[in-house]
Amino acid sequence: MSGYLIRRLILFVPTLILVSFLVFGIMRFLPGDPAIAILSAGGEGSFTEADLKAVREQLGTDKPFFTQYGLWVVNTITGDFGESFFYPGASVWDMAKTRFPISIELAILALVISYVVAVPLGILSAVRHDTIFDYAAKVFTIGGVALPSFWVAILVIFILARYFQWLPPLGYVQFWEDPLKNFVQMIFPALVLGYFNCAFATRITRSAMLEVMREDYIRTARSKGLTELVVIGRHALKNAALPVITVAGFQLSRLIGGAVLVEVIFVIPGMGSLLVASVLVRDYPIIQTFVILVAVVVLTLNLVIDLLYAWLNPRIRYD
Repeated sequence: MSGYLIRRLILFVPTLILVSFLVFGIMRFLPGDPAIAILSAGGEGSFTEADLKAVREQLGTDKPFFTQYGLWVVNTITGDFGESFFYPGASVWDMAKTRFPISIELAILALVISYVVAVPLGILSAVRHDTIFDYAAKVFTIGGVALPSFWVAILVIFILARYFQWLPPLGYVQFWEDPLKNFVQMIFPALVLGYFNCAFATRITRSAMLEVMREDYIRTARSKGLTELVVIGRHALKNAALPVITVAGFQLSRLIGGAVLVEVIFVIPGMGSLLVASVLVRDYPIIQTFVILVAVVVLTLNLVIDLLYAWLNPRIRYD
């Protein structure tokens, strides 16, 4: 196990290098110039070629591609994520460390809510398959997979505003300042963000439970006179949990990325809302930092899930 852990940790480096190169290259080769966006920010849109050259020199975008990439990698390794192009003097790391935890909080809350609903719903749907309850669960899950999260977010705000006179608050409150108010601010975005995740996890749980419930050891457990609750909870659910845990790590990373538009709609000052504004003005340092942070989270989650596999299923061993 220790050898496997060391190999996986070593693989972090080439994976992060590949991710960093892709995001760095894509941003440079897409249409748009941050220097033009900065010079046009005043609304006049009139500037000379000398002004454009001076801004590019100041940002460092006038250098060759691989020179820019090498400097950025070296600075990132040393913990220097640079300064924002569009917000002069603003440290990207200072912006990330205040906003990224908010996005993580929203994603984790959405994940918890989705699995609190999805696992019992998937179990009941499998135990009572081909009943009215199962058909209702299928409608719920198909809707969650089919409906875009941003459309559901707009619909939720419309319903809350139209019938309950509730609008997203403009001032965000940190969890440690006022946990109750923070929960009220985050619960609706988390429900919207977790709807797709809940629908997908319900389908996975149902499929895994249906497969396990047909196994011989389940019939043996029932023949011993064990109650249905013990059979499902102790024998079936533990073996059906492996595919559910597998998708959990992937879904958390997806939730972090999917929080972008939900944060904008619900006025949550997370990394997603900052990313949208940064893409519009080609603020490369902020975009690159966000992608690298998400990549680190995804790689860590994949490693944790692989280790959980060996704990849940003793037959799995990593050499």
